[in-house]
Amino acid sequence: MPLFWTLDHQERLLTAAAVGDVTRHDSDTFLDALEAAGVDAMAYRKLFDGSRGYTAMTANDLLALGVRIRGFHAQGPMGPLAVVTPPGQGDLVARILGVLAAADRPMRMFREIAPARRWIAAQAKVSISDHAGST
Repeated sequence: MPLFWTLDHQERLLTAAAVGDVTRHDSDTFLDALEAAGVDAMAYRKLFDGSRGYTAMTANDLLALGVRIRGFHAQGPMGPLAVVTPPGQGDLVARILGVLAAADRPMRMFREIAPARRWIAAQAKVSISDHAGST
């Protein structure tokens, strides 16, 4: 499986990485696991490292994936998202992220993992201070 992920409930962080060709089946399996984790997981911070992955999906596959992801937006708040793009696939990833950007959340694209890790870690401080005032 070219997608690997860790869901840390204590840190409220999903870390995922793509290695090799990622198919629609791989993406659906990942989203199934995220959905099974519960709506709360959608509000977690997410770091997706796609630097070693490539899409093996058709335009129709990407459209269906986008529709499915948009369905998650209606379920509740979406957590911050940092995405490390694969070399040479920035335009394709940007189209996919256009769907993800529809959610009301902080989101950034990166070319390297280190700045993405720093940014997503900083979002924990923002999220904690946001929630502290809402009690």
